[in-house]
Amino acid sequence: MRAERLGGAMRGVLCVSGAGTEIGKTVTTAAVAACALRTGRSVAVLKPAQTGVGAGEAADVAEVGRLVGENRITGVELARYPDPLAPQTAARRAGIACLPAREIADAAEKLAASHDLVLVEGAGGLLVRFDEEGSTLADVARLLAAPVLVVVQAGLGTLNTAALTAEALRARRVPGAGMVIGSMPAEPGLAERCNVADLPRYAGLPLVGAVPEGAGRLAPEAFRAAAPGWLAPSLGGCALAPETADAP
Repeated sequence: MRAERLGGAMRGVLCVSGAGTEIGKTVTTAAVAACALRTGRSVAVLKPAQTGVGAGEAADVAEVGRLVGENRITGVELARYPDPLAPQTAARRAGIACLPAREIADAAEKLAASHDLVLVEGAGGLLVRFDEEGSTLADVARLLAAPVLVVVQAGLGTLNTAALTAEALRARRVPGAGMVIGSMPAEPGLAERCNVADLPRYAGLPLVGAVPEGAGRLAPEAFRAAAPGWLAPSLGGCALAPETADAP
């Protein structure tokens, strides 16, 4: 069930996690989807738990659809909780049943039976809990034998969170698909430029892309055209390794 590269694009199931929250995970998911679509792959995006939105409000799956074309992907959201909290906490406060990892994995497997690529976008960081048993995206990935793509911040603090996330993956024997900087400033400072070189050293995972800051505000046509230039060939893109800063 794990994602594989065939003909320059991903196939199978790929989980997308953040090394934190609000760091560009959804836009990165859309970029990976856009790269797969341009090579003729069928794509599904699964959001197990959406928090902080009410009924009828557009959320992450809708945003991916907007950027890549609503009729071009299958979007599935399993649960929605109104409070902007971790899914387990938000579900408890709302009096709504939690989602166990097995249910999420079953939904992904069902989508994988009819799609070339299934992107499972987590909620916040890797170890955020979905249910009272402590199920996390890492557990879902392990059930699916799927790799995890880690979206990281560009600036100060990212080395620690990236390293901890990668360590958690290794401890659970979950393969990492690499890291993507989710929002790279147009004019990166010294920290951002140095982090491009340091992130792989700290985390032990390759840096396989950098999505520019504000990419989610692009018109869909512009987003789809630009996305391959942000991601490495391992994700179906054509980007070279980002430039790094010389050590001071």
